[in-house]
Amino acid sequence: MTFRHRLRHFMTTAIAFGALCSTAAFAQWPAKPIRIIVPFPPGGPTDITARVVGQAIGESLKTSVVVDNKAGAHGFIGVSEAAKSAPDGYTLMMASIGTMGINPRLHEKIPYDANRDFAPVSLVVTVPIVVVANPNVLPVKDVPSLVAYLKANPGKVNFASAGNGGSSHLVPEYFKYRTDTQMTHVPYKGSGPAIADVVAGQVQLMFDTLLTSTPHVKSGRVKVLGVTTAQRLPEYPDVPTVAEALNLKDFDASSWYALYAPAGTPPEIVAKLSAEVDAALKKPAVAKRLTDLGAQPVGGAPEKLAAFQRAEQEKWGKVIQIAKVKAE
Repeated sequence: MTFRHRLRHFMTTAIAFGALCSTAAFAQWPAKPIRIIVPFPPGGPTDITARVVGQAIGESLKTSVVVDNKAGAHGFIGVSEAAKSAPDGYTLMMASIGTMGINPRLHEKIPYDANRDFAPVSLVVTVPIVVVANPNVLPVKDVPSLVAYLKANPGKVNFASAGNGGSSHLVPEYFKYRTDTQMTHVPYKGSGPAIADVVAGQVQLMFDTLLTSTPHVKSGRVKVLGVTTAQRLPEYPDVPTVAEALNLKDFDASSWYALYAPAGTPPEIVAKLSAEVDAALKKPAVAKRLTDLGAQPVGGAPEKLAAFQRAEQEKWGKVIQIAKVKAE
């Protein structure tokens, strides 16, 4: 047998052995509890999404699913730990638009590669963003009148955000870019303080999630001018989208949360997890918990999440470049 034949035989045997091991691992999985790393503190939307979906997956797989909060450093700590975890299907990560869609383009150096270090599992939910204004300090009634006011008063309108570089900062920057308008960014440490100052009239405007803005909309203290998603929202069926109102057919911006496994996780396990997420999101109790948070259940194949993530990186990378957004 020549060296070439021996090498080919060795490679064929190795591939067959690897496939056999992968099949055996999948047959035994899950044989112990599954951990979902959340790179943010407990109680936030990423954490709640992980707990709701994790519980449903655990019940279906007949195992425990434990949420492990690893907060800090813009999510870098938790994401880095997830990336370095064993690719055996027992460590997952619930990540956000910030950690996987924005940070890779906002920060010059980050301790993980969002596209190479992870195996996408499923886009779990998108979180619609609404344009809300204090009607007592901003005399506009809808998105077209907002654009007209901004053009007549360039730079004089302030918009609040939950912090520099997050979706509540970049979505209005995207809006400015697409409408050729100017506004002044006022960053806060969290959505709560930001929307509170909009209610108080200290800041005129915010591009906010339904979770924090809805109570103030219902009380009449802020008004919804438009929604940034491609479709109208069931919560506000009479409020046009930005795309509709301004004839910007491709205008679509949402926050989102998605489930990942470390790169190298057996594809059979990834596919099974993806199917489990889909099944969980179809359960009425799970869907209600998530919609009560202002989220829209999505699901879908790993390939769908991979393509979506890259498209989001391109979109927000362009906005970051145009708006000259700098990491804190």
